Amino acid sequence: LPTHAGNSLEPKECSMEPLAMPDEEVPLSMAPGPVGCQLFGYVGIEAVLDQMKIKTMKTGFEFNIMVVGQSGLGKSTMVNTLFKSKVSRKSSQPGQEERIPKTVQLQSITHVIEEKGVKMKLTVTDTPGFGDQINNENCWDPIIKYINEQYERYLREEILITRKRKIPDTRVHGCVYFVPPTGHWLRPLDLEFMRRLSKIVNVVPVIAKADTLTLEERAEFKQRIQEDLKTHAINVYPQEDFDQDPEDRVLNDRIREKIPFAVVGADQEHQVNGKRVLGRKTKWGIIEVENPAHCEFPLLRDLLIRSHLQDLKDITHNVHYESYRMQRLNESNQP
Repeated sequence: LPTHAGNSLEPKECSMEPLAMPDEEVPLSMAPGPVGCQLFGYVGIEAVLDQMKIKTMKTGFEFNIMVVGQSGLGKSTMVNTLFKSKVSRKSSQPGQEERIPKTVQLQSITHVIEEKGVKMKLTVTDTPGFGDQINNENCWDPIIKYINEQYERYLREEILITRKRKIPDTRVHGCVYFVPPTGHWLRPLDLEFMRRLSKIVNVVPVIAKADTLTLEERAEFKQRIQEDLKTHAINVYPQEDFDQDPEDRVLNDRIREKIPFAVVGADQEHQVNGKRVLGRKTKWGIIEVENPAHCEFPLLRDLLIRSHLQDLKDITHNVHYESYRMQRLNESNQP
């Protein structure tokens, strides 16, 4: 065996690739270039999308939403309007609305909704009594405790030696915060809640019962809220820091310009020009909740369900839950 100078145990760097001659043609498969390359025929890679769709339709998926706001702002009605079903706690227990406690005692109810073969296990968490007290000091503590409990439950299942194939996901993916339509600035309670909660969950603020404001009042109120959020460095969803690519940033910038959405909820249908529409009937006409000219409910629905539902789940898992997981594991590793 040939000997090398120096330590014979040290690995020597050497190139096993043959040197290409200047006039030698490099095969297409070896040519440097972008990750994607031209295929010579149909391989069937796109069938992966069909496989994922079939698997999702068989197993379904989970989505957990929390609604927070004072009593009387239409939280239950808004949830029913979003999913076009009687999914709120208020509507699922007829005759018991009066006995809903006025303390911040969180209540969750779970439904399975199916549309065109796709099943969604929806959990709605309501916060009756939030902000209703004379002294609202630390009224957000039960909400923070509940959100962290769901992270803790998921973490305990995840660190087991023998884990379930599919860990039940009860983590809150989105928190819709209802701002009272005062037309002024955000209250200290609103600012403190969103400041604390935006660090552990995706917070989407909305202006409740926006039909009580004129269009000019609505636009001015929205601008004041945006200034308040910027002044106090409150990052509501969708957060700028988590935009993945330029296309996402362009889409999310348009959404951020509209936040908070001025919404109107209604779970009753009315006849308008021969069509049945969801709306609120008044003496001067019908407010159509799905008409962009009347309110911004369609924007909220598109954000939560049609365009960003999976993104809400991904940020919950990769950012908020990961932050909680790191904190808990660091605590357990300390002597």
